[in-house]
Amino acid sequence: MSTPHHKATGWKALLFRHETVLLLVLVMEWLYFNSVGRHFGSLDNTFDIVRHTVEIGLLALVMTPIILTGGIDLSVGSLLGLCAILFGKLWRDAGMSLMVAGLCTLGFGALAGGLNATLITWLRLPPLIVTLGTYSLFRGLAEAITHGADTFTNFPASFLFLGQERWLGIPAQAPVFIVVAIAVWLLVHRTTFGRSFRAIGFTPEGARYAGIPVERRISLVYVLAGIVAALAAIIYTARLGQAKADAGTGYELFAITAVVLGGTSIFGGIGSVHGTLLGVAAIAVLSNGLVHARQPREVAGMLTGGLLLLALSSSVLPKLLSGLRARKSAANVAPIAHQTTP
Repeated sequence: MSTPHHKATGWKALLFRHETVLLLVLVMEWLYFNSVGRHFGSLDNTFDIVRHTVEIGLLALVMTPIILTGGIDLSVGSLLGLCAILFGKLWRDAGMSLMVAGLCTLGFGALAGGLNATLITWLRLPPLIVTLGTYSLFRGLAEAITHGADTFTNFPASFLFLGQERWLGIPAQAPVFIVVAIAVWLLVHRTTFGRSFRAIGFTPEGARYAGIPVERRISLVYVLAGIVAALAAIIYTARLGQAKADAGTGYELFAITAVVLGGTSIFGGIGSVHGTLLGVAAIAVLSNGLVHARQPREVAGMLTGGLLLLALSSSVLPKLLSGLRARKSAANVAPIAHQTTP
């Protein structure tokens, strides 16, 4: 039987959870921009926020299990651009149907993610260095294929519907995002795979001793990231109606920011998919709200960077404060022990 003290403690813990604080920040953002920006709170603008956030949201979703394992993937934005180019080239130049070109693009995304996984798990190279290298590789391939100028356009209206129209009253790409979000949430929070991601992030060696196939789990998250990056490329192409080599530039940074802002520790082992979704929403509302408030786009970048630094600091400060308290307690105990010694 729970006592009033336990209930109070439970409510207090819930109130000060990272996700709860972030939700309050999101609500305050919405209320502020709705008061200063015309039509910000309208249904059309809400759908516009969703439409422009899906690709970054997809990348953030699959970045969550990667960071949970203590890894990072800086290549997803460049891979999105490369996959968009390949999709356009397979459709226009190879004469494939949109369906076949899309499936081939998803397959290429899996291979690209597998390349990252192989270098990280087999060669034991740091994820930061590997994905920094493939970041340049994928973007360079996209530039080489298009010679920096070729753009794929004139897609049929049936394909553009996915990125520009509504289905059942909501943006047509929203159901795709919802399905991926539910799948990743179930993977991370309701399967043994998800529990193993956290164990790997806390201590890879300990996870190996516990019988977890660490290399296979890590490979899975990078392959998954490649597939979802390819899916995001297809949606991006449908939304803009064109595929070009610079597609997805900077998206990896927004995705990482959303994940860390959502409470996932950059050191691995701690985090949640619903926190990431809140982080994506906070960044999207901030960017759109500043436009309605007629602020320069550079302000959005600065504030997003500030939010990222704040989120990173919030994960480190408690450890620093506890360390300072421990030192202070040790310093206070030492004189007392010295005085009681005969």
